[in-house]
Amino acid sequence: MTDQFRDLERPSAMRRKDVVLMATVTSFESMPHPSRSELRQFAELFGPLYSASSDEARRQAVAALSQCPKVPNAVTFFIASQPIAIAAPFLTSSPCLDDDTLIAVARTQGAAHVRAIVRRENLSPKVVDALVSLRHDLPVAGPQEKAEHHSEPASPSAAAAQEAERRWREDELRQRIKALASHVHRSSDDRLGLRTLSPIQDALLVRFARNREGAMFAAVLADSLSASHWLAERIMLDISGQQLATTLKALGMEETEALYVLQRFYSHLDHETNGVTRGQFLWNSLHADECGRRVEAWRRADSYTTRESEFAEPAAGTDGEAAAVSPGAGRILRSRG
Repeated sequence: MTDQFRDLERPSAMRRKDVVLMATVTSFESMPHPSRSELRQFAELFGPLYSASSDEARRQAVAALSQCPKVPNAVTFFIASQPIAIAAPFLTSSPCLDDDTLIAVARTQGAAHVRAIVRRENLSPKVVDALVSLRHDLPVAGPQEKAEHHSEPASPSAAAAQEAERRWREDELRQRIKALASHVHRSSDDRLGLRTLSPIQDALLVRFARNREGAMFAAVLADSLSASHWLAERIMLDISGQQLATTLKALGMEETEALYVLQRFYSHLDHETNGVTRGQFLWNSLHADECGRRVEAWRRADSYTTRESEFAEPAAGTDGEAAAVSPGAGRILRSRG
């Protein structure tokens, strides 16, 4: 009750500014797709109203804007640079903060803002690298804390407690950044930065495997690897099927499609033991990261040893599809069909 009376003692002008600020934010929230002029208008109004309002109104306005899908860039950076007591919910959850803004705020505002950014659900590798490079491990003491520290010496027990808390905060922040940097929580379908089959390449590989068209399959495989036809032929000529399985796993092909392809070209992989095919045993024995490293090593060796002429686009046939690969290997691949 006392706090309510204190609120009434505030100048009426400030209360009016609080009301106008919240009304402006609420009106902006109600726009599902604000136009460019509406965004500019809001940016012009927000700064002066925010500066004239109370801290409580500022917190409420920022909390509301943290859920908006579209906020003007100037307002976004302005809010993210406010004291952490106000900016925290915006830094943690706003979908309007792009990578460059997050990095700029982390570099200019200190450890408290960095900790808020680290709590975001989806951080891109670019932001993670920037956070790791900043090495904001130590919490920054505020002016009041610094003044108290210089005005009177802390007791040994209080100093020990502060040191323990500081080390705990250091370790917590370090572990969270390491976890983000190593993508501990990366989903299995996250192919960011990895060589991946396009939907068209995937469909063509399955189609040519269905018809056992080895030459055409090798042409698409070479295109998928950005490598020579010689490398694709060599992979397919491994009669165990392990090299092709390694390649398909490195390219991110789905297991069911990859097993179908393998069994069409290597019939022995279709044999079952205790209800599990040899192809499944082979596929499950391969690790995606190791397959990726092995295929990249094949590609590097291929680029060193293959002549430039072998990378030239094959002449189109009369039916518009790729021409056959080299005669010798082509005969071997066609004989599998």
